[in-house]
This record gives sequence, C-alpha cells and structure tokens, in this order.
Amino acid sequence: MEENMVSWFEIPVMDMERAKTFYNTVFQIDIQVQDFGGTLMGWFPWAEGKAGASGSLILEKSSYQPSETDGVLIYFSSKDVQIELDRVEAAGGKVMKAKTQISPDVGYMGLFLDSEGNRIALHSRK
Repeated sequence: MEENMVSWFEIPVMDMERAKTFYNTVFQIDIQVQDFGGTLMGWFPWAEGKAGASGSLILEKSSYQPSETDGVLIYFSSKDVQIELDRVEAAGGKVMKAKTQISPDVGYMGLFLDSEGNRIALHSRK
C-alpha cells in the first residue's frame, strides 16, 4: 500500500453557519464554505505534503443526516484531547466521553457531539 487508506471525509450538517462556527471555535481554524449547485461544503484546512486526510462539512439534506449513534466515527488528531474538549460545550456541543487513556502506547481519546448532532472523536498521544 503506497498511501494511508483514508483520503477524504464528509460530516453532515443541518445548518452550515452554525456548524462552521462550532468547528472554527473548537479547533481554532477557518473553514471556507463553497456552494456546489445547492450543496454547501465547508472545507477543513489542508496542507500539501502533511500527514492525514482532509474533508468537509456538507449540507445536502436529501443524502446526508447527522447522527449521534449511527455510521462511521471520525477521529481528529490533537496535541492534547483536553484542549478541544474544553471548547466543545461553549461552542454548542456536548462532551460524551472525557479524556480517556486508550493505552500507554496509543494515547488518549475523547468523544463529543457537535452542534449538528454528530458524534466526533479526538485522539492525542498525551
């Protein structure tokens, strides 16, 4: 295998502005939104040549629905899971699982509901 298997992800949203504000606040980033014929996509920052997949928020109600229990669970990388977890509730989300050690070798994880009702995870080494 020449590359990591995940190359793109899409997180369903019901209100693009609310979701954009949530993710910008929690991760201290600047999501750019584009309209593709009625499908809104909010692009997560991406840097050529750096590790990890990129993706977007997506507003397309006939095909995408947020869920706190169903579907794939996405893990965002973090320097320290606690940093983002501390911003979740003030941004309109809910912490579902506090910072928890997976193992000494793997690191830590945390789980939250975003402003749209999606469960999203975080991972850090410390």
